[in-house]
Amino acid sequence: MFLWRAEVQPGVSVAFTDTNAGNLALHVGDDAAAVLGRRARLEHIAGIAPRRFQYMNQVHGNEVSLVVEPDAGVESGTAGEPSPPAPTADALVSLGGPLAVMVADCIPLVLVGAGSSGPVLSAVHAGRPGLFSGVIPAAVEQMRAFGATDIRAWLGPSVCGNCYEVPAELRDEVAAVLASAWSTTSWGTPALDLPGGAASQLDALGVPVEYRGPCTLENESLFSYRRDSRSGRFAGLVWTHD
Repeated sequence: MFLWRAEVQPGVSVAFTDTNAGNLALHVGDDAAAVLGRRARLEHIAGIAPRRFQYMNQVHGNEVSLVVEPDAGVESGTAGEPSPPAPTADALVSLGGPLAVMVADCIPLVLVGAGSSGPVLSAVHAGRPGLFSGVIPAAVEQMRAFGATDIRAWLGPSVCGNCYEVPAELRDEVAAVLASAWSTTSWGTPALDLPGGAASQLDALGVPVEYRGPCTLENESLFSYRRDSRSGRFAGLVWTHD
C-alpha cells in the first residue's frame, strides 16, 4: 500500500503509495468506480476518513490552487456521490486539509511548514515542464503567503537522471534555466535529472529535503509511464491527524 510513510512532525504524516494501492487516477482508462473505491480504502488506511484527500487535474503547468476546506472534489469522491470538480493545477496548498498528487515518473513533491494556527501543507506535481516553469517556487511562495515558516520537503519516487533519456536539444534547453538538471544516462546518452533539479530549486528557496524516493523506472513496485505507457498512477500524500 505504502512504499514509504512517516509522521514527519507531531500530527502530520507524509506517504507515497506503491502498486499495491492500485491505480489512483481517473484519467488513464481505468474503471472509475474501482478507482474511487481504492481512494476510499486509502483514506481509511491513512486514518483520515470521513475526510478525503484533495486531488487535482494536473496539466504540467505552474498553477497553485489554495485549498481552504478539505473538500476532495470529483477527483476523490465516493462512487455515485456528487461533488464539485477538482481544481486544475499542479500544486495544492492547504491549512491542514489532506492533499494528494498523482504521478508515474514525475516528482510527487510534498511540503510541510509551520503556520501561526497549525501546519501549512502542499502537494506538487513536478515534472519537466513544471520544473522548467517554476511550479516549486510558486508553491513555496503561496505557503509563505499563508504564513508558513520552517518549510521542509519530501521528494517522492520519480525517474532518475540515469534513466530519463531526452534529446540533446531538450537537455540543453532545460539546463540553460536549471543547470542542475543536466545529466547523462547510465548508457551514455543525454538525460535530465529531475530530482536533482528540484533539490537545487528547494535549496535556493531555503527548503531542506528530508527524503528522496527511488527511481520509478528501476522499481517495479511503482508505476512508470516510461516502462509502460498504459501505466496507472501512484500518489504522494500529506495529511494532518485528528
